[in-house]
Amino acid sequence: MNPALDVSSATEQVVPEHKLRCGPSRFDPGGGGVNVSRAIRNLGGNSIAICPLGGPTGQAYRGFLEQEGVLARVVGVAGNTRESFTVDELSTGDQFRFVLQGPTLREPEWRACLSVVGDVLPVGGYLVASGSLPPGVPDDFYALLARICGEHDVRIVVDASGPALEAALDQRVFLIKPSLRELAELVGAGDTLDEADQVEAARAIVAGGRAEIVALSLGGAGAMLATADGVLRLPTPRVEVQSTVGAGDAFLAGLVLRLAEGRTVAEAFRTAVAAGSATAMLEATGLCRAEDVARLEARLAAAPA
Repeated sequence: MNPALDVSSATEQVVPEHKLRCGPSRFDPGGGGVNVSRAIRNLGGNSIAICPLGGPTGQAYRGFLEQEGVLARVVGVAGNTRESFTVDELSTGDQFRFVLQGPTLREPEWRACLSVVGDVLPVGGYLVASGSLPPGVPDDFYALLARICGEHDVRIVVDASGPALEAALDQRVFLIKPSLRELAELVGAGDTLDEADQVEAARAIVAGGRAEIVALSLGGAGAMLATADGVLRLPTPRVEVQSTVGAGDAFLAGLVLRLAEGRTVAEAFRTAVAAGSATAMLEATGLCRAEDVARLEARLAAAPA
């Protein structure tokens, strides 16, 4: 619902009050849901990306979607699609990420997004609702989607935070992918959770019927996945990290794609962790490559439980 044209570049050093000369720029159609679609395509799957776009930035965004071969249903809006930009500081290896606010959507515009979803619902399949909600879109937007999915045998996957996630969970969803901080907020545990508390918190959400699966990506500390059948953990494969932008979206793409293909939860979880790490290997806002994911999956399969 809040796509962003991702702009990335690099400069020698980030300092205040100076013009910072950057190297070559890269442009990608970003935002949670679209990144999931892009990663699914890279892994050989098919999906439909749905997003509101407007203004000159939105027009450019459409062009980049077409270049990547992403099948999309676009809802035209009056506001100008936002940009986000990432700058790598070459002298230190630090990365600076600036996320701009999206345009304000009017009620007819966000309701049009609901209508498009209704037109292309993958009955028996999956709908991924991912990313922040722009101004003007109500906090219960993902909850409205969850209600629609519940009426049409569609499993909804929500990657959101705050009130939008809370409202969706009240409607019961198939899967959520909170960060560690977001999971702590959901269970009222303050800023963080230790390993035992992570398991307890995820199990409580599942046991309460709010989500069938809780997937928790922990960066370099690995990942955890909880279902009614138990808890799975996997380490993060050792890779040279170039950029973490989009790694969580790739994780989700690998997980949902494999589940849609009929793989077991354990198999899907392995692909998810590999896809997240394969994305972190790439510079700027690039997303996982299938050959890298396959290589990392094999490494995870050989790792001790």
